[in-house]
Formats: sequence, structure tokens, C-alpha cells
Amino acid sequence: MGRPHILWADDEIDLLKPHIMFLEEKGYDVTGVNSGVEALEEVEAHSFDVVFLDENMPGIHGIETLQRIKDKRPELPVIMITKSEEEHIMEEAIGSKISDYLIKPVNPHQILLAVKKTLDNRRLQGEQAQSTYMREFRELAMKLGGRLNADEWTEIYKRLCHWHAELGGSGDSGMLEILENQHAEANQQFARFVEAHYEHWMTGLEQAPMMSHQLLPEWLPEAVKGAEGRPVFLVVIDNLRWDQWRTIAPSLGTDWTVKEEKSYFSILPTATQYARNALFAGMTPGDIARVMPKLWIGEHEQGSKNAHEEALQKALFDRLGIAGKTSYHKITNLQAGKRLADKFHELKGQQITTVVYNFVDMLSHARSEMDMIKELADDEAAYRSLTLSWFAHSPLKDMMDAMAQMGGRMILTTDHGTMRVDHPVEVRGDRETNSNLRYKVGRNLGYDPEEVMEVRHPERVGLPKPNVSSSYIFAKTRDFLVYPNNAAKYTKTFRDTFQHGGVSMEEVIIPWVVLDPKGA
Repeated sequence: MGRPHILWADDEIDLLKPHIMFLEEKGYDVTGVNSGVEALEEVEAHSFDVVFLDENMPGIHGIETLQRIKDKRPELPVIMITKSEEEHIMEEAIGSKISDYLIKPVNPHQILLAVKKTLDNRRLQGEQAQSTYMREFRELAMKLGGRLNADEWTEIYKRLCHWHAELGGSGDSGMLEILENQHAEANQQFARFVEAHYEHWMTGLEQAPMMSHQLLPEWLPEAVKGAEGRPVFLVVIDNLRWDQWRTIAPSLGTDWTVKEEKSYFSILPTATQYARNALFAGMTPGDIARVMPKLWIGEHEQGSKNAHEEALQKALFDRLGIAGKTSYHKITNLQAGKRLADKFHELKGQQITTVVYNFVDMLSHARSEMDMIKELADDEAAYRSLTLSWFAHSPLKDMMDAMAQMGGRMILTTDHGTMRVDHPVEVRGDRETNSNLRYKVGRNLGYDPEEVMEVRHPERVGLPKPNVSSSYIFAKTRDFLVYPNNAAKYTKTFRDTFQHGGVSMEEVIIPWVVLDPKGA
């Protein structure tokens, strides 16, 4: 393990040379800078173990620098050094999650003690997390060896997400590899579980978990009733996984209280065309195509596959007897998000305001197409971090702040999750076969039935049947579907990208969260 690296920001950094030399003699590398701007540049460009930050610097002062550092690197420990013991300064610093603070003048041994305390706390916390996970590893392994129901699978997935967050910063690659292997094994068994039960869930032969087409009819009226006349904001962040929800949840804690946090199962395919239309219609895709054919755009028809969500939702609200003014807003780019955020106060008199935000979906697809995004989100932890960075500075966060100010209730959910894929599976199909990498629908599909989940009778699982001989197949775990004639090209392009439409815990088990403003 290398020497710990310290960043020290102080406008009188030259006067601190003796302190820096003392730390270097004790086995630390120290980078000194004169301003908050330089500190932010260094944090952006290099990896540090701890930051010393002078509170009283010209230009960007210490508190603002601290807040910006935490926006970029929330896990990075910062020790504030100040001349003042004024209460409001310390409250601001502590509120921004400093690890420690020192009052000037400081001596070298104070500095050394602060560094050791901060870094040792992180080490001890990491060791404790590893020890606790190893005990739970055995419990999870035993559960995976048994017969689990949908609720038990949901709990296992949430525990695995918890341990990814806990161990992600430990730096122990061996422990993370154990966790990854256990997660992969769980996903393989989860896919077999869905394969064995899905048709029975959709036909009512077995009790099903809450699913996309049942969600709003069954859970929305209760959430609206609990708002007791306050405005309700239904926020659907497309493609939001459970671990991504848990990543952004702390940033909502200042203004919101979680009243209910649970999950539901996305229908198959776990893709926007199917899962989100089913969500807003309150019925399966097959029923939409049969009952409201003008509102269903098939795989091979021209036009947006989700162009009629607002009409589907209005029909559902009419069936549910939801009175009062409602509105629907779909955000597909940054400019549209800013426009809605700027005029959000105009929506105050409505009973239910629906906001569909496509950013995470766009990010997932961009992850396949843009080298920059590939570099920024090259693994699961980076994907979560990128989601948090986006959310903290997004128009959606501004809208949520406005919702809190209006005293409204927010329901935060999604239509499906996404899965990082790395293993190509070859399939064959004609020109009419769709292009999605995680599911295929067509006639005379060629595949190894051991490698995919197959649905030969779409009508039994609530799916449209474009032709008499149409069938569906779904990729499982981290597989993606490629054609033999372009397998090499597709494998190179799409390996280690985030896709959706198939069967994995990440795509299927997704959040439903009800939040009220603090003090409501």
C-alpha cells in the first residue's frame, strides 16, 4: 500500500513548510496549494486520502470549497482549520460533513494526530464492514441454497446493494471480488426463479409480487389519500435501479422524510416501451394493444413507442376516480428540465403532477455510445457516483426543492432498472426481429433455450403477439444478444455497457418511495 496523500489548502501555505516536512518525515505525501480554486483542481485531477482546508481564504472561502469538494468527492475526509470558533462557522462546516476541525495556531503533532485519527477511523470502519459482511456472506449463501419467494429475493438484492455501498470504498479488491461472485450467483438463481414463476404470476395461478401494471391502481390511491389534500408529485426517473435510489437518498434528507420505502417487480421486457406503458395504463401491454390499439405502437411501427403515456395515464385516473386537476410532463433533455424547473411554481394548484425524467435512461444509452461516459462509468460504483453527481446539479433536484416548498407529497419510482452486460449470446432472427440487446421478439428465432428465458405464448404473460408464430426471448444475468454475422463488432461495442430489457435483479426489483417534506 502506498504512502497516504494529503492535500493542504491555505493562502499562507509557504509558512507551513515545517509542518509539511514533519508530515513527510512521518510517511505522508503532501501537496500544498494557496487557494480554494487550486484545491478543487487538485481534487478533480488526483486522488487524496485526506484534505486540510483553511476556513479563511481569499476568493472561494473554506466553507464553499468544502461544499464543492463534497459535491465532487463525498467520501473524501476534510479537516477544517480555522482561526475562529464562531458557532455559525462551525455549524456550516459540520453540516457539510467535515471529519474534524482544528483551531489556529496548530502545531505539527496536532496535525499528525488529526490525520491518524481520520485515516484510522476509516480503516477500522472498513475492517468492521468486511468482518460483518463475511458473517452475512454465510447467511446469504445458505438462503441462496433454499427455495425463496419474491419478498425474500427482494431482501437478498437489497442486502447485496447495501454491501456494495459499504465495501465499495474499502480498497480490498479480494473482498469486493467475493461480493461480486456472490451477487453473480444470486442473479443466476434469480433468473431461474423468474423463469419458473413468471407465467403463473401473469395468469393469476400464483400470488405475484406487485408488478408494473398493478402498481398505480393499487398503491397510488393510498398514497394520495395519505397526502390529506396536499399536492402529490409522481416522479418517474426512467431506468433507476435500487442502488441508484439509495445513492441519491441521503441528498434528499435535508428537506424530505421517507414515509414509505418499498419495491416492486418490473414486467418483462424490462424496457421502456413495455414497462412504462404498463405502469401508466394500469394494464399489461397485451391488454393495451387489445383494448386501446391506437395507444399502442408495436415493435415495427413508426413513431415513439411511448408517445401516449399521458393519454394512458388519464384513462387510468378516470377509472380510479381521481378528481381534481392533474398534469403530465416528460423531460428528455437538459433544456426541457430547466424550463419546467423555472415555472414549477405554476403547478401549485394541481392535485397530481406527474414528472417523467429520462436522464438516467439517456445516460445508460450514452454509456454505450460515448467514450467519455464509458470512462466516467466504467463499473457499478462509478455508475452510482455519476448518478449522484448528475442528480445533485440537475433541474430535477430543483423541482424537488420546489415540491418540498409547496408542502407536497412526492412519490419517487421508476419503470425498470438496467444491467451491466459482458457476455454475448448468439441468436438468429429475420429482418423483422427487434434490435434490443436484452430481449428479442420475432418469428422463427434461433437460440439455445438453455441460454435465454423463452416465452412461446406471449398472450399468457400479457404481451402483444405481432404474428401468429411470434415468440419472445430474454437475456439473463449479464448476457446480451448478438447475431452471428456481427457478433465480434457488437461484442466490442457493447461489452461492459448498461442495457435493459432482460432478467436480472437490477432490472426487475425497483423502488417505490413515498416522501413528505420535513415538518409536513
